[in-house]
Amino acid sequence: MTALRSFSLVALCFLASVSSAAESAVNGIAAVVNGKVITKSEVAEAVNAQRQMIMMRGRDNPMQMQRELADLEKTSLDSLIDRELVLSEFTKLGGTIKPQYVDDDINTLIREQFHGDRDSFVIELARTGMTMKKFRELREKMIIVQVMRGKHGAHLGPPTPKQVEDYYHQHEDRWRDKDMLKISTISIPKFISEPGSSAEKQRKLAEEIRAKIVGGADFGSMAKTYSQDSRAENKGEWDWMERKLMKPTMADAAFALKEGGVSPVIEDEAAFIIIYLDSKKLGNATPLEKIRGDVEKMINAEQGRGAVDEWLEGLRKKANIRKF
Repeated sequence: MTALRSFSLVALCFLASVSSAAESAVNGIAAVVNGKVITKSEVAEAVNAQRQMIMMRGRDNPMQMQRELADLEKTSLDSLIDRELVLSEFTKLGGTIKPQYVDDDINTLIREQFHGDRDSFVIELARTGMTMKKFRELREKMIIVQVMRGKHGAHLGPPTPKQVEDYYHQHEDRWRDKDMLKISTISIPKFISEPGSSAEKQRKLAEEIRAKIVGGADFGSMAKTYSQDSRAENKGEWDWMERKLMKPTMADAAFALKEGGVSPVIEDEAAFIIIYLDSKKLGNATPLEKIRGDVEKMINAEQGRGAVDEWLEGLRKKANIRKF
């Protein structure tokens, strides 16, 4: 329980962790946004905090967790830059956050994460080396970011009936149950013990194998020769599998193929994988009228994210941003 609480506190502080400019002399500068310094140590701290949050949240979905961890290093600095732009915009607008809002937010945290035990919360703060004052500052900034994003993503009207119908048909596979796939695979491990081997060389090998298959080589024979997964001796063939029980990256790549099609080389946690689609069976889709409300919510969420992205892009264009 204590470890979980540590994860929670660090993760909750991530969204608003901004260090003072004075630290730049010691930590090094990662970026400057309209004169405001973002230090390298701040970026590293944010990466570590977000990594912990992803790992805690992704225990039941390892594939999703791996995707988020892979994206983390690429997006951490840009996320901090966007956060600084949002906070600056809030200040320009003369915005304020009432102390009561922050109190309510912290009380909700204590109730949900610490079962209402404020003493345990204070002890955990001390364990993470954070004062209550600093924690309040971080939570206030997080609330500001949430408010500003909500303001620019919530002004859109409800989707029209045609938009709902079009979205439903364009994403019909989301509403189907019991989609079945029969595939064959070739798995090339990323890392082997041979001297001079590397993940890049293994990827090149996988690409060469795929090129031979596309050029007419028999998939089953190539699987028996090169593949190193549990189905290699069976020419790479797998039994029928329900799509939702497969790894999302594998299932999505296979489902996008026509029968007899070969996927691009897919990078998994430990291997490069080539998929051959033997056959697929479509399940029955839930009727639109039963899920119309869910579809409308999805459309609103996507449109809201689009509006927020457009607003952020406008802030970036007007800002003076330098990365180091």
